[in-house]
Amino acid sequence: MSTDQTTTQTIRSFTELITTLSEEERTNYVEILHSLSIDPEEVDSYHSWSDEKYTRNCVVENDAFELILICWEPGQSTPIHDHGGEKCWVYVMEGAIKEILFDKGAEGEPMVKRSTLSKAGDVSFISDVMGCHSLQNPTDSRACTLHLYARPIRNCNVYDESIGEFANRELSYDTVSKNHPD
Repeated sequence: MSTDQTTTQTIRSFTELITTLSEEERTNYVEILHSLSIDPEEVDSYHSWSDEKYTRNCVVENDAFELILICWEPGQSTPIHDHGGEKCWVYVMEGAIKEILFDKGAEGEPMVKRSTLSKAGDVSFISDVMGCHSLQNPTDSRACTLHLYARPIRNCNVYDESIGEFANRELSYDTVSKNHPD
């Protein structure tokens, strides 16, 4: 499939998305995400919500990429973190997400570089060379984001405010989809 076809083809299901991602180059991922129009009822089967923290719900994981649906209650946020050397695209499916991008200061402490508010349909990108970031749902409504990683991320560096430094953390899922296409 060429880039021209990717930008004009509407992707209406996770099955179509996974097939398209499997056939395309990473250089086309942003166009692929911009072509999403997935039925909200399909997304509902992947949702998992918690009042305690945002949830990481695996849609699919393979050697080439990882697709995670993150569900956010109002006010929930990630700690400041990097991406274990991988590239990450974030598609806002519903609601709004605030991203705060950080550089490391002279003593390794995170220093705010900028912040951006993304709304439904927006796509953002981050890689470790850009810095580290934190995401949060700044609204009083739920939010849902789809995270596409160039390769699965097994661990990353997370800023531990209690000790004032970054520590390596192993990542896990809150749910692994029983519905995801193989």
